[in-house]
Amino acid sequence: MSVIESSKQRHVAVLAFPFGGHVEPLLNLVCRLASSTSPDMCFSFLNSERSNNVLFSEKSESNIPSNLKHYNVSDGVPKNHVLKGHPMEVVDLFLKATPANYKIGIEKAVAETGKKVTCLITDAFLVFAGEMAQNWGVPWIPLWIPMPCNLSAHIYTDLIRGELFPNYVGLESDNQIGNDDDCLHEDNTLEIVPGLSAMHIADLPEEVVPCDSLLSQMLSQMGRVLHQMTALVLNSYQEINPTLLNNDLKSKVPKLLNVGFLTASLPAVPMVAPSSSDATGCLSWLDEQPASSVAYICFGTIGAPSPNEMIALAEALEVSGVSFLWSLKDNFKDLLPSGFVEKITYKHGKLVPWAPQAQVLAHTAIGMFITHSGTNSVYESVANGVPMICRPLFGDQRMNGRMVDDVWGIGVKIEGGILTKSGVLKSLELVLGSEQGKKMREKARALKEIIAEAAGPLGSAVQDFTTLVDIISLH
Repeated sequence: MSVIESSKQRHVAVLAFPFGGHVEPLLNLVCRLASSTSPDMCFSFLNSERSNNVLFSEKSESNIPSNLKHYNVSDGVPKNHVLKGHPMEVVDLFLKATPANYKIGIEKAVAETGKKVTCLITDAFLVFAGEMAQNWGVPWIPLWIPMPCNLSAHIYTDLIRGELFPNYVGLESDNQIGNDDDCLHEDNTLEIVPGLSAMHIADLPEEVVPCDSLLSQMLSQMGRVLHQMTALVLNSYQEINPTLLNNDLKSKVPKLLNVGFLTASLPAVPMVAPSSSDATGCLSWLDEQPASSVAYICFGTIGAPSPNEMIALAEALEVSGVSFLWSLKDNFKDLLPSGFVEKITYKHGKLVPWAPQAQVLAHTAIGMFITHSGTNSVYESVANGVPMICRPLFGDQRMNGRMVDDVWGIGVKIEGGILTKSGVLKSLELVLGSEQGKKMREKARALKEIIAEAAGPLGSAVQDFTTLVDIISLH
């Protein structure tokens, strides 16, 4: 059978993890794959209804390949259930519904297309997909979206818990982690994990530190399912990660493919186009500011610093005189000092409920980024050569901040881990006004050039992406 004939029978099922910054990178990857393979190869994108509604309403139909269709799966929230507001509640309910909800969605996609699934591409968090792929006799290709350093922490969860949390006795126990007898000092580094010697115990994601959440139980299996993978795709470039880390990951999977940043807009890396809307006037305001003079501030879409930290940040911005653009949801504005919004409107700042982040960070007026250190935000900053002040909130963000500060040297973690007026002022001066800040900017520009080359026509990311296309087309 020819490649063209066989492609007519190809059906790639794609399972998304509908939380945080996970969905868009996966969709961008799948759009690129669907555009790079035969139009006869179909792609079924399975995701929660709420996430699909947001995701596909924001995308122009012209940016979605004709051979890609999305399907809704149950979010696991019972009818008439009143959510308590904790962000992990919806995650737990969703995970309880897996993998049955995905199997129902796949059955619908198979019935509509008339094609059996020939390949399974998933968010790597969904470790049960390995068994599904084995049962169907098809390749499993997970995409790891956070930084690779976080992947290593999850792969070595058993070792980390055994060596650093000796009193942890498993999920059936009632033990509580946190006192001095439970683990080594949080400032100790992770020398026991290849490639993570720069990381501290305190940087570990909550799911690695012993806890009993459903997400923790799932991620703790990562090291045990590596053998089930046909290939592991990373949302990264091999050139920017420690060599020891790269080599260790390569030794654990049949193929390790670094396909580049899947949200940051780079020349020669086609993906779903970001919105060109400037509804809040961010870009036109930036057009009026001097080059490299503005601090862009955004803490993501899920969490936020404490009320006291928001006040401290606002006070520091007002005293510093540094021009700033702050993306802050309206419901958080009440946390700011009285009169702050009115004062800065007539001075040196702009508050907006939403900003087109990719375009903002690419603007010549941006001199730095005050961020929660989410993977997508850090990558967009790196792609544009913008140094950062990092205030990690949870999860993988602490390790991301450590990469920015101690590994790449293109930013600084906020002093003491929380925002204080004096700490913010010190960081602003460090990044924008000191010799050390000048070196950060130079390193940030150099890192930008490295990934631009890796993303170019002859770059490593393009080569790895081509390998991925071959796997799903010919396997």
